[in-house]
Amino acid sequence: MTTVTSQEIAQFRSQLADNPEAMEALDLIEDCEGDLEDAAMTLAIKAGQEPERANSEWLDALARKWRAVICQEEFRDNLLDGSVKEMMKHLKTMPTFPQILATPVLIYVLKQGANNFCEPLDLLK
Repeated sequence: MTTVTSQEIAQFRSQLADNPEAMEALDLIEDCEGDLEDAAMTLAIKAGQEPERANSEWLDALARKWRAVICQEEFRDNLLDGSVKEMMKHLKTMPTFPQILATPVLIYVLKQGANNFCEPLDLLK
C-alpha cells in the first residue's frame, strides 16, 4: 500500500488548486485515509474502467503503461522537485489518458521516486 500523508495532500492541493479533477482525486485519497491504490481503484471504476487486479498491482501497471510519457526529459526535473503541475497539463493533451487518474498516477510516481520509476527507460538510452 502506498500511503499519502495529509501534509503531502496539502502540498498537491496548493500545486493543483486550479484543477477540479485533481481536487476530486485528492479529496478521495483523503477519504481513503491516504491509501493511494484504494483511491485510484475507486476513481478507475468511476471512469468506467474495470480493473481486474489487486489495487497495488493495478496502479503500478497503469503508471508503467504511461512511463514513456511521464519520464520525458522536459518534465523529469519538475518531477524530481516534487512538482506535477506541468505533467498534469501535458497529460490533459492526451485523449487516451484517463484524466481523473492523472493525480494518483503522478503521486505514485513521486512516491516511487522519479529516477527509480524512470530507470528502465534510462537504461535503454
